[in-house]
Amino acid sequence: MPAERAGYTVTMFLVDTSPSMGSVRTVDLPDGPNGETRTTEMTNLEWALRYVKTKIQEMIFNGRKTDQCGVIVFGSETTDNLINDKSGGYENVEDYIPIGQPNSGTLAKLDALQASSVTGDPIDALIVAIETQAQYLAKKKTWTRKIVLVTDGQSEIETEDWEATVDKMNDLDIRFTVVGVDFDDPDWGYEEENKSELKRNNEKFFRELVDRVKEDNGVLGTCAHALEEVGRPEQKMTRSALMATTLRLGNPDRDPEQAIEIMVKASKATAIQRPATMKKFALRLGDGDEMQVDEEEVDPDKPSVFSQLKMRTEYYVDRNPRAEDEDGDVKMEKEDEDALLLEGDDTQTKKDGKEEALEQVEKEELIRGFKYGTTYAPCPDGQFPRLETTKGITICGFFPKGNFRRELSMGEIQYIWGDPSSPKQQVALSSLAKAMDDDGKIAIARWVSRDGMDPKMGVLAPCIFEKVDCLLWAQMPFADDVRKYAFASLENLVSKKGETLTEHPYLPTADQLEAMNNFVDAMDLMDAGEKDENGVRQQWFSTAESFNPAIHRVKQAIFHCAVVSDIATNPLPPPHPDLLTFLEPPSRALKRAKQPLEACKKAFNVKQVPKRVGKAKKEDHAYAPDEADAELLLNQNQKGSAPLRSQSTFISSAAARASSSSQAQSQTQTRLKITGNDSGSETEPESDGEDLLLNAPAASSSKKGKTPLALPTPARSVSPKARGKGNAGDDDDEVDPGRAPGRIIGSTNPLKDFKKNLAQGDVVSKAVEDLGAVITEVVLKPFAKRRSDEMVECMTELRKVSLEEDEVDAWNAFLQDLKNKCLAPKPAGNATFWKTVQEVGRPLSLISDKEAKKHGGTSQYTEKQVKEFVGAS
Repeated sequence: MPAERAGYTVTMFLVDTSPSMGSVRTVDLPDGPNGETRTTEMTNLEWALRYVKTKIQEMIFNGRKTDQCGVIVFGSETTDNLINDKSGGYENVEDYIPIGQPNSGTLAKLDALQASSVTGDPIDALIVAIETQAQYLAKKKTWTRKIVLVTDGQSEIETEDWEATVDKMNDLDIRFTVVGVDFDDPDWGYEEENKSELKRNNEKFFRELVDRVKEDNGVLGTCAHALEEVGRPEQKMTRSALMATTLRLGNPDRDPEQAIEIMVKASKATAIQRPATMKKFALRLGDGDEMQVDEEEVDPDKPSVFSQLKMRTEYYVDRNPRAEDEDGDVKMEKEDEDALLLEGDDTQTKKDGKEEALEQVEKEELIRGFKYGTTYAPCPDGQFPRLETTKGITICGFFPKGNFRRELSMGEIQYIWGDPSSPKQQVALSSLAKAMDDDGKIAIARWVSRDGMDPKMGVLAPCIFEKVDCLLWAQMPFADDVRKYAFASLENLVSKKGETLTEHPYLPTADQLEAMNNFVDAMDLMDAGEKDENGVRQQWFSTAESFNPAIHRVKQAIFHCAVVSDIATNPLPPPHPDLLTFLEPPSRALKRAKQPLEACKKAFNVKQVPKRVGKAKKEDHAYAPDEADAELLLNQNQKGSAPLRSQSTFISSAAARASSSSQAQSQTQTRLKITGNDSGSETEPESDGEDLLLNAPAASSSKKGKTPLALPTPARSVSPKARGKGNAGDDDDEVDPGRAPGRIIGSTNPLKDFKKNLAQGDVVSKAVEDLGAVITEVVLKPFAKRRSDEMVECMTELRKVSLEEDEVDAWNAFLQDLKNKCLAPKPAGNATFWKTVQEVGRPLSLISDKEAKKHGGTSQYTEKQVKEFVGAS
């Protein structure tokens, strides 16, 4: 399959929201824990939107700014599209989500879609999509255009001049896909029973339309098959960007006549792929960033909130050194572990009943050190002087291809091409590759990515294709990084007296060797696959058809959580069958190896090892007297406290073991701090991971005489509820009865809660999200007019914070959702409040790209769109 250009694609999703899409259907779910059959009910629209949301979630997962989409709804109760604005017509077609890079707000808007009371024409929506896409890509001729139409085919279609529409799609090279709810699919083996005549005629029309689309740009299928296909693991091949560099043979500076320089381009042939990383979250029982750990102070009625854990590094040094090397330098030891922070432990860490005197030092008082053997080499400047290197690939020598150890090439591979814009450079590189291939040689090369950067050593191997010649680059490990393990001979056994033994339990007999040879031959997979058209069995395993289960299963779980609103009622489905293809051995090989396996058991006298019978445990917890951690845990449980792990607190086991090592003079402890930032980046330590040495003279003079610092404790030792009782005048910590579970903003005093949380920091995203949800709920409640001015004030503050704190997308998504819900038909909507917003005008409209740019952000809306937003009804 030829490699596609990554991104640079605009996909238009056309979603049918006609009344028939509101029909309820029964959908099968994965079997329960005991094998029971489970089902759930949902509308056709909800079921079809799973396909749309999965495709959009894949764009969000890839994170490419050039992979964009838009959503157009036909069958909408409102009409909002560019053709209607210019010349009228095309009723009940709404440009629901403008073209842009999708985000979580895009999925939220799709979840808000419901079947309407009017029907829409898919051809009208198709024409609007073509024009909208063409206008957006007017100056982007090379971008790929895709349109996906999702419908149940139960609405009337105006088929006049539809051929001209398809011809326009062919001229623009648009890839068109029709996903039909319960459409017949002979290839997949599905045919709907009791189908209406209208739907039968519409299906026939859609097939004619797809057949008219040129080449392979048209696809039609049933929704069930489409949902199965989007869950199929696939290897997506993309073209790597070409990086310019220079290939040198000889030294052009010293001997230019004997040296060769070739202008080349490098691109990746393979790239390592890992499963998506998981962020660490823990249960937070308090309102603020601090944790509560006393069970007596936990309010059972208070909702549980999970917050992301943030790693923080603190540095400690033993003020009573007990071991020094010959030069008097302090030996350092660094450990980074998850730390368990115990409330009330304001004494120093103890083990074996002895106090550990640790003194905290700042990072600025440390100098970087690199481990060399068992000692550390200090480097005051942070790094040793770099080599003076020049960008390029320098060939150091050649060696026979047969001497290359294939197991050393375990990293990424890159192509080295001649400069595509220079035939002369291409001929030069091709000549070098041909000569190396004819002579059976591989080159040792030194690669410097930029001037002054550290060099990488590797090999260059010739690669001869049908129409082009190139080199393959593979980085090699240094000799110090290669571990060589020696094993005793399996055939020659020598006794302590020096005699060569011919019979011994460790030496296999001829019968044993023959039995093992037969067993190995029976497990051959080269003919364990299916038969081809000529009746010849093929190999069982194919790298092109195999997938990494960890990568694709984690990806499937992430997509499912984004698409499904409730995991409890819609659990994660089993892995796709293609993912399990090579996890079970082939039946042919198992059947063929059964008899040789029995022969091996008999020849080697293999017997089953009896299971070890466990001793009955005592009821009391047995622990050694010097196990301080175990004693501490036991005492906590005896007091009636909940298990420490359930309180989301951690203690460093390194701190408890520090006193047992006489060589450990300093201790680096890593503590996990719970914050309310739910949208932070991946959990990473603040330090860069390299060892740091204490600048001993400076530290001894500056810290002399100080009392050793104990491990810090939580700032809050009482619950907010208990503290509120002690301070009658302070109402900041009182529980808001109008606060919904999981929110940090209540409906009683939303603006006050919003400002309070912003003052704490690290909860901006959560505060913006919750305030928007509270405003929407209050506005849609009965008698909301009494709080109209208050909600306008909240929206003014929310827009200001969103603009300043780079939450532009959150504000725009909130305002779009608020408008749609306010203008919904009564009794659900509140058109009066939206009229109040329109009276305020531009200050409460969407945030434009011009506004966002002033504050370092981005927006998908132009200034014109923003001005028209609040003015449109």
